[in-house]
Amino acid sequence: MPDSFSPDSPAAAPTTPARNFWQRRMRDPIVAQLTQGITPEKIALTLAIGSGVALFPILGTTTLLCFLVALALRLNQPIIQLINQALWPVQIPMIFVCVKLGEYVLGAHHVPISLSEMQELFWRHPSEFLQKFGATAGHAIIGWAVAAPFFIGAVYFITLPIIRTVTRLKAVAKTALLHPQHPTP
Repeated sequence: MPDSFSPDSPAAAPTTPARNFWQRRMRDPIVAQLTQGITPEKIALTLAIGSGVALFPILGTTTLLCFLVALALRLNQPIIQLINQALWPVQIPMIFVCVKLGEYVLGAHHVPISLSEMQELFWRHPSEFLQKFGATAGHAIIGWAVAAPFFIGAVYFITLPIIRTVTRLKAVAKTALLHPQHPTP
């Protein structure tokens, strides 16, 4: 006859409260996004892809692009968005580099770029802006598409050993704190 106080009895098992709609639909997906991709390989991949996407040559698109790429590849959202925001000062000069590379790859004629002219046309005559600078944007995207895989690969292979070393050192330090060795007299 089973004992009612036995650890195997259903009465002894701890009960978890029923999870409500908020926890299932809001909290759990957010916690999953914040904690996924925390292995050294995933962190290095997040840094590499995040920095590559952050340099996409169309202003105002990288936050959404980083979010979508991280979601699709199960990368860490906070890290990829942090990298995206940290690289915005580099993005503008890289646009010019991407335009030049795209023009070179396509053998296209160079269109001089004036930021003040672009801004004025964009706000006053959007259709004329697209007509004049649409090809330039295409050149920039082509240049980015050519360079990004090499850049992403380089960042990944440079950061991975560094992150592995830091992770290993943290584990050693944590072990030393949890299990201090007492010197013998």
